[in-house]
Amino acid sequence: MKFAVLYSKKDIAGINIAGQLKEHYLPQTQIIELTKDSVYNEHIDKDPRLQNIDFIIFATRHQSKAGNPSLSLHAPGNWRNADFGGQAGKVCLTSSQALKFLFQKLNQNASRLLNPSKPAGGFDYDHEVTLECTHHGPLLTEIPCCFIEIGSKEEHWQDKELGKIIAKTIADFQDFKIDKNIKTAIGIGGPHYCPNFNKMQLNSNYAFSHIIPEYCLPLTQSMIEEAIAKTQEHVDIIILDWKGCGKSEDRQKVIELIESSGLKWERDARIGK
Repeated sequence: MKFAVLYSKKDIAGINIAGQLKEHYLPQTQIIELTKDSVYNEHIDKDPRLQNIDFIIFATRHQSKAGNPSLSLHAPGNWRNADFGGQAGKVCLTSSQALKFLFQKLNQNASRLLNPSKPAGGFDYDHEVTLECTHHGPLLTEIPCCFIEIGSKEEHWQDKELGKIIAKTIADFQDFKIDKNIKTAIGIGGPHYCPNFNKMQLNSNYAFSHIIPEYCLPLTQSMIEEAIAKTQEHVDIIILDWKGCGKSEDRQKVIELIESSGLKWERDARIGK
């Protein structure tokens, strides 16, 4: 798979990751600097520089009000409002298998490269490695993509060891191959950081493409159709974060919509984690 790495010159974490890639891992890989923040580069997949690219990785910072340290991965898109780039109700094309591969490598590299007994940058490494639900822009429709991020404060964004973990994970993507034993899933329910789907992405034979969190419910037919259309692989199943789909009547509405679409579904507790 031929891929490109995109980062913004306004993004400290992106600059950090790109620097680590160039210095240690992928000096020949196509690394493109963007003038705007990554989330606002609408339809960048139509850029002539990406004409022969199979997958796009945005290397960026992650921000949160809590400021919790994290290394995260997700598909971009907006289930409802478009507050940070993209288009309301539209999500990006992505690959469930690529996301699974990258998430597994991110966990492996974080475990190997972070040494809690020797913190750098003046803080302890207690970074959570996590998926995030599908959120924010930009909108891409022609080339599958994902975001891989360092969170959540400036001291984390510029830390070289964290940049190296992301860079190593991106470099490992050179070895990505399709696994025919993996089934593609869409996740529905649960919180933004997807603790139940994290476990399945790591340990089961399911690969998640798009994740619709509880705060974006109630589910609509168009949301299901959008998630399916913007998954590169055939979607085999929808997996529900059962306790994260609201009250029993809310879950029933979700199930009715899924079944009316002719799709299979399963609750998270019945999937090996």
